[in-house]
Amino acid sequence: MAKKDKDNQVDLSKLRDKIDGIDADIQKLISQRAKIALKVAKTKHKAESGGAFYRPEREAQVLRAVKERNKGPLSDETLVRLFREIMSACLAQQKPLNIAYLGPQGTFSEMATYKYFGHSVAALPVTSIDNIFAEVEAGVADFGVVPVENSTEGAVNNTLDMFISSPLKICGELDLPIHHNLMSRFTELSEIKVVFSHRQSLAQCRGWLKENLPNAECIAVSSNAEAAKRVQYTDHSAAIAGESAAAMYGLDILHKEIEDRTDNSTRFLVIGKQIVTPSGDDKTSLLVAAKDQPGALFHILKPLTECDVSMTRIESRPSKQGKWDYVFFIDINGHVEDENVAKALRLLQRITTLFKVLGSYPKSISDS
Repeated sequence: MAKKDKDNQVDLSKLRDKIDGIDADIQKLISQRAKIALKVAKTKHKAESGGAFYRPEREAQVLRAVKERNKGPLSDETLVRLFREIMSACLAQQKPLNIAYLGPQGTFSEMATYKYFGHSVAALPVTSIDNIFAEVEAGVADFGVVPVENSTEGAVNNTLDMFISSPLKICGELDLPIHHNLMSRFTELSEIKVVFSHRQSLAQCRGWLKENLPNAECIAVSSNAEAAKRVQYTDHSAAIAGESAAAMYGLDILHKEIEDRTDNSTRFLVIGKQIVTPSGDDKTSLLVAAKDQPGALFHILKPLTECDVSMTRIESRPSKQGKWDYVFFIDINGHVEDENVAKALRLLQRITTLFKVLGSYPKSISDS
């Protein structure tokens, strides 16, 4: 063997030894972290469920610190994912969190659940958004994950309507990039006569479908995973769903990322019973209504302007209390404990016929 090759082998062996040593140190530190996390959990053991000692604001602070410390070569996304899984595993030592999401398995809601909470949770698929709220209210689930709006198709009205009567709070949020794929048991587009998917997904791929499958019948079903299940036993059919659904239901992906907009994403909310304390970079969601009179919306927004509070979103929905009676869903920057936000909300409460704080919670942790 040439001397150069021998030197390279020696150098490679030394590098591997260094990696082995670092791995051992990492494992030791993770174990130390887990022991401390267990002590924290036992300190709070008086709480009845795991949801009571899970703190979204603390997790957000940790993940922001991870991003701030990152100098590469790993991306922010990779490090955030690693630390989220470490925290998920540490929290699950006593009892995994029960998280209700819109099933069945293979949906984007399931992806959002694991991306937000990590994989050391008990993910509970349920059949409807209404049932997610019901499971959390009943204590069967510690938290629920529900879609609230899509960047292409707008609000998920069923989620908004549930907040009108539900006592649950918003405890967190997640922006999930959505990539749709056409999958089937058949290999050629010419063989596809029917396309199954959720109505939102069909709408988000409207342009692609018109151009590539203009004669196919589009049938809306309860979820993208349900669409993939149907393709298993329906001839000449295809589904629009995420990659995980293809693997789960044994389908081949014919075309990837067929959504009409490359920046397509869905915002999910985490719902629960707890009040979340400030994390340092928060958002507050409100439900308000005012008397039906000229300038009603102006008067609702005026306290926000006067107190220098930035509104990031507003959506109106029928109140279901009377004909042409509407409520407004408003998102603002800041936490209810912030001085300017608290002042604005006091002023707003005086002039509204309905006033409800749906939650103050950490803003979505961006991976980029």
